[in-house]
Amino acid sequence: MKILLVAPQPFYQERGTPIAARLVAETLCNAGHRVDLLAYHEGADITLPGLRIFRARQPFGVRRVPIGISFQKLLCDVMLVFAMLGLLRKNRYDVVHAVEEAVFPAAMLKPLYRFKLVYDMDSSMADQLTDKWRVARPLRGMLVAVERFAVRRVNVVLAVCEDLAVKVRPWVGTERVALLPDVPMGDAVAASRAKSLRLPGAAASMLALYVGNLEAYQGIDLLLEGFALSGATGLTLVIIGGMAAHIAHYKQRAEKLGIDGRVEFLGPRPIDELGGYLQQADILVSPRTLGGNTPMKIYSYMQAGKPILATDIKSHTQVLDASCAELVAAEPISFGRGLERLVKDAARRERLGRAAHDKVEREFSLPVFQRRLLGAYELLATAPI
Repeated sequence: MKILLVAPQPFYQERGTPIAARLVAETLCNAGHRVDLLAYHEGADITLPGLRIFRARQPFGVRRVPIGISFQKLLCDVMLVFAMLGLLRKNRYDVVHAVEEAVFPAAMLKPLYRFKLVYDMDSSMADQLTDKWRVARPLRGMLVAVERFAVRRVNVVLAVCEDLAVKVRPWVGTERVALLPDVPMGDAVAASRAKSLRLPGAAASMLALYVGNLEAYQGIDLLLEGFALSGATGLTLVIIGGMAAHIAHYKQRAEKLGIDGRVEFLGPRPIDELGGYLQQADILVSPRTLGGNTPMKIYSYMQAGKPILATDIKSHTQVLDASCAELVAAEPISFGRGLERLVKDAARRERLGRAAHDKVEREFSLPVFQRRLLGAYELLATAPI
């Protein structure tokens, strides 16, 4: 089939949704399909047999597209729609694979250009807008109606997590919804490939590690406050990821809490070093406080075979449970006590880490992802246009 993959993201960049879009493109191309990938102006080109990359024009005044919903992203989406129209006029596509908000223009254009439509649903647009901007909350009913209108016009919904699948099944029926969870990022490379995470003079101490961006919903305030309240002596905290402004803010926060000597901010690191960093940790932490979809890093945490301390919210509990993670309430005292329990109980750390590794290999490996995606595409064979 000839497929137009519309990814409203900077592509390629080493972060959640672009990584998932690359996995989709690689899987489809390896299966013999021809894929045209349309993305924002920003990002690095990649080369795959059967793949062509097209880019929307850069909006005036937009230099960098931040993570999550933003006015810059909305401007880029407008340019993306114009680019999509141009490609649809020039090419005959069997399938349009629309990622996130790209489903809305795709649903409108579907009757005109007569393609089958796959919705790669990584989040709920209604939820994103109302979580980000309070001014949008009175419009929630309308936003949900628009989302439902678009979803009802797709042939297959690929939901990244069960929470989203539950939301859309009443709109389109169970048979048109397939789960397509993320997979671990990066290779499980040896620790020697990555910089040592141990702080000077603390080589013998235990190490807790956070990996990811430092946006507010990730709960970095909760993490730092919980770490400060924790009675776990001999524990250091390393934080990988984040923009310079966020790092500066949280460094000041750590200093005010009196823990700056036990916390190190490394900033962004290459994905191919991730496995090496995770292997150095004694505890992996995810203090996320908002959201329904599971963070991609959780699958890498699980693959590392290290104990995971995570907040007991839907983002985590769709994948993690008490058998493979230490789940705590999303507030500092509980998080600090969770750290204490893991530091003091080596047998518990070993048991949780092993269970998490076994589960990710069984349910969320790359071969499982590929089978799920290609299985969903098989449903298109009998789907009406």
